[in-house]
Amino acid sequence: MEFVKLFNAFPGAVSQGLAWGLMAIGVYITYRILDVADLTVDGSMATGGAVAAVMITSGVNPWIAVLCAFLVGLLAGLLTGMFHTMMGIPAILAGILTQLALYSINLRIMGGKANTAVNVSKYYVLVSSRNVRALSFQNPICLLLIITAVLILILHFFFGTEYGCALRATGANQNMARAQGINTRFGTVVGLMISNGIVSFSGALLTQYQGFADVQMARGAIVIGLAAVIIGEVVFGKLFRSFWGKLICVSLGAVIYYLVMQVVLWLGLNTNDLKMLTALVVAVFLAVPYWKGLATQKKIRKRGV
Repeated sequence: MEFVKLFNAFPGAVSQGLAWGLMAIGVYITYRILDVADLTVDGSMATGGAVAAVMITSGVNPWIAVLCAFLVGLLAGLLTGMFHTMMGIPAILAGILTQLALYSINLRIMGGKANTAVNVSKYYVLVSSRNVRALSFQNPICLLLIITAVLILILHFFFGTEYGCALRATGANQNMARAQGINTRFGTVVGLMISNGIVSFSGALLTQYQGFADVQMARGAIVIGLAAVIIGEVVFGKLFRSFWGKLICVSLGAVIYYLVMQVVLWLGLNTNDLKMLTALVVAVFLAVPYWKGLATQKKIRKRGV
C-alpha cells in the first residue's frame, strides 16, 4: 500500500522536475557557459510567476502571460548585467542586489499582496497539477516535455551561431575572447538576460502548475538549479557530450532531484529538513568530480612508483 502511494506521487514529481528543469537550463547558461555566479534567479523566477498570475487572473491568455514573464525576466537579467559591467559590481553581489530589488517589485506587481491565487476551475492555464495523472494531452508532463524540447532546440541553434559561439568563448576565456574582438561586457549582459528570461518563463509555468504565485516561491531556487546541473552532469555526463545533450542532462537532473525528494518524503523525513537535504545533495554531487580526480591522481602515482 505504501509503495502504491509512492508510485502515485511519481507523476507529480516528474512534472515538477520538468518545470524546474527549465529554470535549471537558465542556471546552466550562467553557471557553465558564462562562468558567472548569478543569484538573480531567486527573484526573477518569482517575478515570472507574479506577472503570469496577475495577467491570467485579469483575463489574459496564458501563452501571452508566459511570454510577458519571459520579457520581464530579460529586464531582470539586464539590470544585473548593468550592475556588473557598467558599475563594476562583482557578479554575485550584482545578482543579490537585483534579487533584493525584485522582492519589492514582485509585491508591487501583485498589488501589495504576498501571494496571488490562480484558480484552475476559473481560469484557463497551460499546465495544472490537477491533471498530472490524466491519460491525455491535458497532462502537464506532455506540454512540459514539448516546451523543454523546443527550448533546447532553440538554444542549440542559437549557441551554434557565430554570436552564440562568441558568448561561449566569453565564458571560457574572457581575455582570449577580447583578443578576438569580442565585446565580453555586452556578451555577459546578453547571457544574463537569456538566463533570467528562461528562469522567469519557468516561474510563469510553475505558478500555473501549482495554482498560485508567491513572493517566496523561488527562495533557494539557485540551489535547486545547481543541484539539477550537477546531478545531470554526474549521472548522464558520459552519455551526452554535445551541447544539446548537456541541456537534456540538466533537465533530467531536475527530474531526478524531485524523484529523490519524493522518495525521501515517502520515507518520513520532516519537510522542514528538505532545505538541509538539498544542500547535502548538492555538496555530495559537487564533490564527486573532485573525488574522481583524487582517485585518478592516486592511480597515476602508483603506476609511476
